[in-house]
Amino acid sequence: MLKNKTALITGASRGIGRAIATMYADQGCNIAFTYINEDQEAVELTQLLLAKGVQVLCIKSDASDFDAAHDVVKQIVDTFGSIDILVCNAGITRDTLLIRMSEQQWDDVLNVNLKSVFNYCHAVTPYMMRQRSGSIIAMSSIVGLSGNPGQTNYAASKAGVIALVKSLSKELASRNIRVNAIAPGFILTDMTLALPEDTRSEIVKQIPMRRCGDAEEVAKVALFLGSDMSSYVSGQVISVNGAMG
Repeated sequence: MLKNKTALITGASRGIGRAIATMYADQGCNIAFTYINEDQEAVELTQLLLAKGVQVLCIKSDASDFDAAHDVVKQIVDTFGSIDILVCNAGITRDTLLIRMSEQQWDDVLNVNLKSVFNYCHAVTPYMMRQRSGSIIAMSSIVGLSGNPGQTNYAASKAGVIALVKSLSKELASRNIRVNAIAPGFILTDMTLALPEDTRSEIVKQIPMRRCGDAEEVAKVALFLGSDMSSYVSGQVISVNGAMG
């Protein structure tokens, strides 16, 4: 399905990004991925992907850094010759009520969650325009659609991702470049597993399917959007949330 294509996935050392990288590699896709702090996890993922018989490029880089993003993309194109899929997955939370939120907490979340999407879209677009093909996938969230108390910074960043995707899809459609967003609901990752058990239980009660999702279920949507199966899908937000919203 993705054999001999090249995908760049930001923030892929664990969680949803790791699941996407693994699923893409299972389909024969060469993988470049970035991470920022998880050195051991990045090494383990690299070894896992190489064992699947694909080429792998692992780069430690801050997704919120504009120049660094452009350097990463150039390195990938120099290594693989093209870049076919971009998955903007890097993200953080700094949750607190707005009245208690510091300017730094606001800026950190907007820079990593939203500015990084701009950075990488800006970097890959010239290459994809020249090859007249490409798929850009940005990770939003159910919170970007519905909001959530204590997450004004996170919600704003994820809503911004949706607006960016809808606008950029119109700019790039004539060049056969598709741009879409995925909005996960409550997905079991290291971040969510760190929540107290009673908190997770309360959240599950709000999910009509009465369970949390897993990273592989989000990765399946990323596989659809990255492949030709979604050749006429662009400017869309696909929610993966168990009918939560």
